[in-house]
Amino acid sequence: MSTNLKVTLGIVAAALVALIGIVVTNQGNTPAPAAASEMLVRAGSHRLSTAADGKVTVVEFLDFECESCLAAYPGVEKLRAEYGDRITYVVRYFPIPSHPNAYDAAHAVEAAARQGKFEPMYRKLFDTATAWGHQREPQVAVFEGYAQQLGLDMTRFKADVNSAEVADRVKADAADGEALGVQGTPTFFINGTQFTGRPTYDNLKTAIDTSLAS
Repeated sequence: MSTNLKVTLGIVAAALVALIGIVVTNQGNTPAPAAASEMLVRAGSHRLSTAADGKVTVVEFLDFECESCLAAYPGVEKLRAEYGDRITYVVRYFPIPSHPNAYDAAHAVEAAARQGKFEPMYRKLFDTATAWGHQREPQVAVFEGYAQQLGLDMTRFKADVNSAEVADRVKADAADGEALGVQGTPTFFINGTQFTGRPTYDNLKTAIDTSLAS
């Protein structure tokens, strides 16, 4: 093999390596495809805040017994306090079947929502998650205690927790999540695009600021 041929082959090989590197890098930075808006936010979806201009909508699929959701919760609350009604913040249920109290927790929050107490129960479950989470025994009585603390009509609360309507509502949220490609919690969507970074305060803030500025 001549020296010129060796040099040529070396240049071609180097170019191929560089090209592959570019492709891989670009694939890693490619945003997730925009999700179907009707599955992301339903008419009855729970909104913790609503932006008048509708410019930025953040949707979180969560599990109240999920340790990663609990870890993200302080940052989410900080963001909500910071942005207020500059953004629309939507919460969707996505209980993980392997978590023993995930469905009961979601049912308790939905039952509270039917008495206008979605956000107080949402906060209560996250604020106390280390006390009731990942217990083998059902935590229904614990959730009933929280409902009493919130001043709910307990007869109605208990009936709603065990109703087919509440169960179907939680399952419908989870079904939307599955259709959108949600595989774990928490999963965030910002303006219809799945957020793929670590759900820290700083990372979410950067994504929100980018959407607000666009």
